[in-house]
Formats: sequence, C-alpha cells, structure tokens
Amino acid sequence: MRVGINAHLLSGEAGYRRAGIHQYIAQTLRHLPQEGMEYTIFTRYTANWLGAVGAVVGSRWPTERRLARIAWEQLVWPWLAMRRKIDLLHSTAFVVPWLSARPAVVTVYDLSFMQSPEAFPRLQQRYLAGQTRHACRRARRIITISESGRQDVHRFFGAPLERIDVVYPGVDAVYRPLPPEDTAVFRRQKGLPERFVLHVGTLQPRKNIPLLIEAFAQAAPPDVGLILVGGKGWLFDDILGRAQALGVQDRVRFTGYVPDSELPLWYNAASLLAFPSLYEGFGMPVVEAMACGTPVIASNVSSIPEAAGEAALLFNPQDVAELGDRLTAVLQDPHLADTMRAKGLEQAKQFSWERAGRETAVVYRKAIAEN
Repeated sequence: MRVGINAHLLSGEAGYRRAGIHQYIAQTLRHLPQEGMEYTIFTRYTANWLGAVGAVVGSRWPTERRLARIAWEQLVWPWLAMRRKIDLLHSTAFVVPWLSARPAVVTVYDLSFMQSPEAFPRLQQRYLAGQTRHACRRARRIITISESGRQDVHRFFGAPLERIDVVYPGVDAVYRPLPPEDTAVFRRQKGLPERFVLHVGTLQPRKNIPLLIEAFAQAAPPDVGLILVGGKGWLFDDILGRAQALGVQDRVRFTGYVPDSELPLWYNAASLLAFPSLYEGFGMPVVEAMACGTPVIASNVSSIPEAAGEAALLFNPQDVAELGDRLTAVLQDPHLADTMRAKGLEQAKQFSWERAGRETAVVYRKAIAEN
C-alpha cells in the first residue's frame, strides 16, 4: 500500500509553529509501522529522520506561507500523487484536495473555528470551515484526536460516527520527573520564584488567559508567580492589559515560545499547571505536565476531561471563584499536591505515540478496504 502524507505543517524552525499540530504530525510519522506500507512524505521541512519513515518529497514552494500552502495542496499534491501512483492520501490537517479522486484520510484536530468563529479573522474562518466540511464529506476516514472532537465533527458536518476514528496523542519520554538538582539549576538560570503557577500554550482568546490572571490575582499568595509559556497569538494586548489592570503585572511573566528541550524543565519547576482553556482538540500540556509529576488544574469542557482523567482538579472555565479555589487548594495543601502527582503519573502512561502510529496505520487499512 502506497500512502502519500501531506506533512507541510511540519516546521523546521524554532517558534510557536512547532507546538500542537507539528508535534502530533512528527511523532505519529516517527511511529508509523512499516509492515505492508510504503510511505511518501510530502513536506517543506526535510529533516534527516523523515528518511527512516519513507520516501521524502521536498518542495521549493514556500508553504510556510498560507497562500502558497493552499495552492500546493490543491494543485501540486494531486499531480505528484498521480505521478507516484499513490494509493491513499493522508491530509494531516483539515484539507483534502478537490482535484484528486484518490481515496483519502483527513485529520481534524479541533473545530475551534466552528465553536468560536468570532475569535478568527473572517476570511480564515470561512476558509477553514469550508475546506474542513469538504474534507469530512470527501474522505473515506476521518481521524480526530479525542472523542469530544469526534462528536464535534459529527455535529457540525454530519459525518457518520462510524467513519470517524479517534487516535489520541502520546507523551514523549522527555516528559518525566527530573532530578531536583537539575530543576534547581534551571530555576536559578531563569530567575524563577520558588513557587509559581504555569500555563503552556499559544496566547490566544480560547486559552482563556484573562480569567486565569483574575483568579491568580484573587487567590494566589504574594510569593507565588504566574508564568505564561507560549507564543503570542491574536489579541495578546488584551491579556497584558488584564494583568496591568489587576495590578499583578510584576508577578506575571511572559516567556514567549520556549524550545522543546526546555519544556520538561518548566513543568518540573512549576508548583502546578493551570489550563483554563475554553475549547481544545485534546490538551497536550495537561498530560505532559502529569508525566513530569506536576499537579494539574484544568477546565471541564470539550476534550480536556479525556486528557485529565481522574488525576486533575477540574473547574468551570467561566467561574473565576472556582478556579481561585482550585489554585488555593493545591498551593496550600501539600498532601493534595502529592496525591495529584501520583495520579497524574499514572494517567499520563495511558497515552503512547507508538500506539498513535499503529492506530493511524489501522485507519489507512480501513480506508483502502472501503470501496
């Protein structure tokens, strides 16, 4: 079976593009089983490790730019697939080309552009909605990264549930409890407070950061900081303005994007991870923090309870007081924090990239078999 995989959303440069979707694509590719499959990976980013997965077809098109990527997906990819006699196309992010009649699989990570269309530029929202609707009708199989996402695709686009497969993300082995001395050195190097609340994710409206800042201002003791790790998204100025209005700007730190290699150290150094998002396709920081032994408090909506299981304290992401109570509970009760660490380590073990690769290959076989 020859499978052609559109991996143009892989990023070769450090930056916010290496979060989320990049990690899911990269890790799934690394763990695809080789038996009975031949993979052709179409990408702008030609890393050495891709050659171990399959044939790599690089592109001179500057597909890191949105319009160039759209043109490549719709015009170039179908032609390349035909030339290389590809049996099955896998679009790893939302879009199936209109001009190809080949069987296809599409991965849909989340439908935030349907849940909160007002949070997106108008043209971007319309493009994503239209292309995803077409992809979900056209593809033989649809992959989502949570059961919540599976139900969303069914609800918004009418795709039959039996055509939608859930392939959960995994947790990389780098996310683990680190020696205390390593964490202490990192804390000194970064000038971190002894105790701080951590948030990881691109700073954008659906991450609900203003509510976190308000709860932090009300509930966190003066010696506790709030550190927001992630690239600046749209409406970042509203987040900064909220910290200033509440008088906690000196206790809130924006790191910007941090390298992948540093993230385990941030998780290990934190007193807890707060994840107040209004909507997620899965919520990778939840399980990454748990794998590092960090207590997690998270919102109780969309897919987040699937990631958190019974190991996190959940809260209504519209309720500042409830989030404040959760912060107070973990920061002031060492026994509770220790219990959450132990539960979190067990919860994180349920998510494996090896299984994600294997289950993705099963989806390929289903798609080929369904004539």
